[in-house]
Amino acid sequence: MSSAAVQVSGVTLLRQQRPVLDNISFTIPAGSFVGVLGGNGAGKTTLFRTLLGLEKPSAGQIWIEGQPTQKGRMSIGYMPQVRGMVAAQLSGWSMVAAAQQGWKWGLPFYNEKARTDIDAALAAVDAQDLASCPVGSLSGGERQRLMLAQALLDNPRILLLDEPLASLDPARMRETAERIYALAQARGMTVLMSTHDINPLMGLMDHVLYMAHGKAVLGRVEDVMTTQTLSALYGAPVEVVRAGNRLFVVAEGGGASLQSCMCVGHGA
Repeated sequence: MSSAAVQVSGVTLLRQQRPVLDNISFTIPAGSFVGVLGGNGAGKTTLFRTLLGLEKPSAGQIWIEGQPTQKGRMSIGYMPQVRGMVAAQLSGWSMVAAAQQGWKWGLPFYNEKARTDIDAALAAVDAQDLASCPVGSLSGGERQRLMLAQALLDNPRILLLDEPLASLDPARMRETAERIYALAQARGMTVLMSTHDINPLMGLMDHVLYMAHGKAVLGRVEDVMTTQTLSALYGAPVEVVRAGNRLFVVAEGGGASLQSCMCVGHGA
């Protein structure tokens, strides 16, 4: 936990020539499990794409395991938020195999090791029973398990998961979060998981990276998820409410400024 998996220093990220994130800095220790939180448009996906080297910051520097970001060949697994349906007739095994060494050009060739890695990725997410099923016949949650298996190929040391809990019911959310946590612990991976709801990750996260209004703050849940910290981040009154074992971020006056991130209206 002493070495840094991700270092972000003075980074500004633009979208359509406007800053999405402005002069942000943080360091994520290796082996951390980080919940990346923020409303729609806060910059979560843009940050992930920049960590992957798919986009470049307009200012500042990013290091992955001590090296500058570069497109491909970094030890990062990625599960994107936008998941268009692949050819429905593909089997689950073929869907996962399609991501094998995806940074290489040319037609895929699956030698014995590649096939072993694909089978291991399916087993890691308990998806062996989906290997022979046509993708078009699977539920959204089952396809998400295959997408997670794709991200685990090539044994990454860092895993970026963009809304992996989307469209799941609450029980499945927690089950999926626990599966990812167990994988991270077993493999010694650093995980950054973006989500609109912190609650399925409670008790699993080492850190929260909260993003709002172009800024970002990284810290322990008990330090970041406070009325004082989030009010300063949003530049407006925000209340963090605990109801049982759940947390809610409530905007004064109804929550419109916070949009969707774990928010409820400030009822009368």
